[in-house]
Amino acid sequence: MMTTAPTIRSLTLSETETLMDWARIEGWNPGLADAAAFHAADPQGFIGCFVDGQMAAGISAVRYGHDFGFIGLYIAHPPYRGRGYGRRVWDAAMVHLEGRTIGLDGVREQRANYQSMGFEPHYETFRWSGSVTGVANSDVVAVSPDMAASIADYDRHFFPAERSGFLAQWLKPPRLAMATVRDGVVHGYAVCRKCHDGFKIGPLFADTTVDAQCLLKACAARAEGRTMHIDVPAMQTQFAEILEANGFSKGFATARMYRGPAPMVPMAGVFAVSTLELG
Repeated sequence: MMTTAPTIRSLTLSETETLMDWARIEGWNPGLADAAAFHAADPQGFIGCFVDGQMAAGISAVRYGHDFGFIGLYIAHPPYRGRGYGRRVWDAAMVHLEGRTIGLDGVREQRANYQSMGFEPHYETFRWSGSVTGVANSDVVAVSPDMAASIADYDRHFFPAERSGFLAQWLKPPRLAMATVRDGVVHGYAVCRKCHDGFKIGPLFADTTVDAQCLLKACAARAEGRTMHIDVPAMQTQFAEILEANGFSKGFATARMYRGPAPMVPMAGVFAVSTLELG
């Protein structure tokens, strides 16, 4: 059957929800309400290739600030694989992020492929999964709307660029955002969200390992004993030991890779990345 020429364009929110469902089918376990928050980060940054009106492939290419971007959700729908449609959305994503340092989290099997396109690995992240008893702490509070500015300021220390559009949604229900606050000053924050399998925590940024552990246990109260998944940079060995001691199991690894100058981020405060899809 003859097909019309493929069309490349930005996705609507509804089409982004379809891309998120593809991620679920692939076993990536996205959050139940991720699509709206993701789309808000960069409404032009979710790109699809359409063939005869049907989405054949999709990708996220989110712009942050003036000089950073992140690639994720790179999926060709199974009936359309092997026809070059995935490469078309990849090329469109590179155009969308032209002139910026571009990050991605790649599985080991794809690292050589990404390196051939100019990406270099900078650190590994490991998925840890398990449960821990929820414990309240007087320094840990739910993030309220009036705290949004202080959380955004704190976030900027540990993320390569400003991302107010994303955080405006990410800090809202149905996700649970918790912050460690002492004497009116933020010393860490975490976001917990329900996924198709259990809960994910991300980001988890904190001044100290003790603060990170308190935030983890505060999020655990929301999870009510169900499995939590957390993507921890490899250099966080002490935090990983705490997770292991609490019965968490170490799963797959991804590599944070950059094309262009790597952002300068104080990794000592990054106990869990926000998402593997958006950085």
